[in-house]
Amino acid sequence: AILITLAVNDRIIMPLWKKMKGKPGFTNLQRIAIGLLLSTFGMAAASLCEVKRLSVAKSVKGNQATIPISVFLLIPQFFLVGSGEAFIYTGQLDFFITQSPKGMKTMSTGLFLTTLSLGFFISSFLVSVVKKVTGTRDGQGWLADNINKGRLDLFFALLTILSFINFVAFLVCAFWYKPKKAKPSMQMGAINNGSSVEEKC
Repeated sequence: AILITLAVNDRIIMPLWKKMKGKPGFTNLQRIAIGLLLSTFGMAAASLCEVKRLSVAKSVKGNQATIPISVFLLIPQFFLVGSGEAFIYTGQLDFFITQSPKGMKTMSTGLFLTTLSLGFFISSFLVSVVKKVTGTRDGQGWLADNINKGRLDLFFALLTILSFINFVAFLVCAFWYKPKKAKPSMQMGAINNGSSVEEKC
């Protein structure tokens, strides 16, 4: 999904955007916003997919180890999340490289990777909290060992809400942020030396 999104964005979306708007492409903040929105849609698609899967599982009598439903039902959620990551990661890297102070570009790029690691820890913490809050004495809950007896649809709905809140918080920060003006890569200055003029880079 990431590879397809990057290719389509580079070869189709960007040329059309440049032709319509006269701009070379989305800004780094716009790319991050698009990515967060796609990820939110991905979580919503996962919740709807799980509703469908649970309804099929409940309709099956006897052994529920294998239910008559196609695995391709998972494609929309994985594609949306993957496309969102493509926009988010490229937007964040571009933001850190172009907007960071000169002496902090390497550190900010490392911070970008650190936030990914921190996200995994928060995900594990969230899973633990949900299991503790929704669990019962018999070990069931939203995240039961047997997913046919759990409520993954509600868990994905919770992630959809949290993703939307994150998206809104990002929009607030993005509107508040004032981007640093891009400096030309080469500045020409004229130095008068008698009758001759020397151009210096």
